[in-house]
Amino acid sequence: MENGPVVRDADRDDVMAICRFGEEHVRAHYAPLIGEAEAARQVRMWWNTTNIAGAVARGAVVVADDSGRLAGVGQGGLDGDEQVIRKLYTLPRHRGLGSRLLEVLIGRLPADVGRVYAEHLLADESAGLFFEREGFTVERIEPGGVVRRGRDK
Repeated sequence: MENGPVVRDADRDDVMAICRFGEEHVRAHYAPLIGEAEAARQVRMWWNTTNIAGAVARGAVVVADDSGRLAGVGQGGLDGDEQVIRKLYTLPRHRGLGSRLLEVLIGRLPADVGRVYAEHLLADESAGLFFEREGFTVERIEPGGVVRRGRDK
């Protein structure tokens, strides 16, 4: 019998739940860090049905399914020729899932990928600490306060 959430590929039936996850949990996480208006803007830009449905259709999204409820979401994808982890969020009571989601996303990269990148907002210090623990190092800070970290696959 499985203990805890199961990490699996997201499918189109998950799209609305993923969007709600962003609205409810990601927005609440970012609001104290970057302000309510900017947190709402980030969610509108990155957690809308068009973006999520496209990423799910490309096979770029994994979810942590806790008996039919989302406990976490991870999304990878290409940025030019770089493989980037764009989303990696878990509910606070499921923090250990971040490593599992990351492991699954990295494990699905093509064999010839030697380096993977992760992005997070500069204001999100907990994300920075998480990625440091996972072996990522800061490579650059982009305009708008996005940190790009890299590590060998």
